[in-house]
Amino acid sequence: MNFDQFSFDGRIASGIKSCGYETPTPIQQAAIPEVLKGRDVMGLAQTGTGKTAAFALPILQRLIDAEASKQGPARVLVLAPTRELALQIHENFVDLGRQTGIRCAAVFGGVGQNPQIKAVRRSAVVVACPGRLIDLLNQGVIKLDHVDTLVLDEADRMLDMGFLPDIKRIIKRLPEQRQNLLFSATMPNDIRKLADRILHQPATVQVANTAPAASVSHSFYPVPQHLKTKLLEVLLKTTNHESVLIFTRTKHKAKNLARKLDRGSHNATFLQGNMSQNQRQRALDGFRKGDFNVMVATDIAARGIDCDRITHVINFDIPDTPETYTHRIGRTGRAGRTGVALSFVTSEDKSMMRSIERIVGNRIERFTLEDFDYNQPVPGRNQPRPANARSRSGVGHRQRQGQGQKTSERGSRRGARR
Repeated sequence: MNFDQFSFDGRIASGIKSCGYETPTPIQQAAIPEVLKGRDVMGLAQTGTGKTAAFALPILQRLIDAEASKQGPARVLVLAPTRELALQIHENFVDLGRQTGIRCAAVFGGVGQNPQIKAVRRSAVVVACPGRLIDLLNQGVIKLDHVDTLVLDEADRMLDMGFLPDIKRIIKRLPEQRQNLLFSATMPNDIRKLADRILHQPATVQVANTAPAASVSHSFYPVPQHLKTKLLEVLLKTTNHESVLIFTRTKHKAKNLARKLDRGSHNATFLQGNMSQNQRQRALDGFRKGDFNVMVATDIAARGIDCDRITHVINFDIPDTPETYTHRIGRTGRAGRTGVALSFVTSEDKSMMRSIERIVGNRIERFTLEDFDYNQPVPGRNQPRPANARSRSGVGHRQRQGQGQKTSERGSRRGARR
């Protein structure tokens, strides 16, 4: 089976070929025909399965068939939860539609809005993060009166990030007659309610549950919290890897860990929410090109990095939910390649370990390194006393005792005066 079965316009076929796509993925096989028919679609598939092309290709074809203006007003609106994912979708539209002349604009915060306003006014496709789009709509600087296709990508992630009120406001600004496409990796109750609200007799295409891709191997590395960094440094030195994506729980830890690794023997960068858009883009571009072989990131990267070179994902901090684990490790084992997922686990992570094993479908093997000392003390604790240190029976202790007595006496006198 190949893309010829969909009878795409020759200009789109050229884009498919230039992107290196050969055979449709299961979600593409299931979703493309339904989108081409103009039906509403509910797409359920895990990350890394080719969802973007599953809606981008038929949308481009429908724009060509409708002989719509290629330079605006906007006919297609795609909403995405993060800047990184919005940029990735935008790039896919540009690459797949390069020969069609159909223009695409990306709208997200962290950068100046004037270039985005101009881009929206002359583009047929707009890919946006809800927050910045609401700002522009409220200012009255852009309009979406001609949108006839709405795509909600990574809908579960958008709801997790609190974008539901913004999504509702945006939908109120759109024409009622439109095609609606909703793609999500999971189906919590809030997503089901949203789907019931905006989708009309949708075709449901589901190609997998939340289980991670079979092309990824999994392993747990039990380690005390204070030894994680040392264990990471040993693994990076002894593991044959191309590019490594490391996830931490906090922004501060991502930044500090990346800088520590970079001061060592690794070309490392980091990605977290406090960075400006230009800083994020430099980090992502450098990682994709191989200028950095290690990236340390928060979960902002769990669904926003499309890099086929990632051979290893390391959970420096185990995620809060099994679904997040699936999204994190979905960054490796892509495009037919195998991947490796390593997770550092402490005694406090036992419950989440069991939950992850349930979605993986079997017990994940535990590994320890033979030459690694797991009994190293926590820094600052149980350290030998300096030779010149005073004992508690020394002068210093007596002075503190005297000071304490004086304080107590002063307190007693104040109490007596009251």
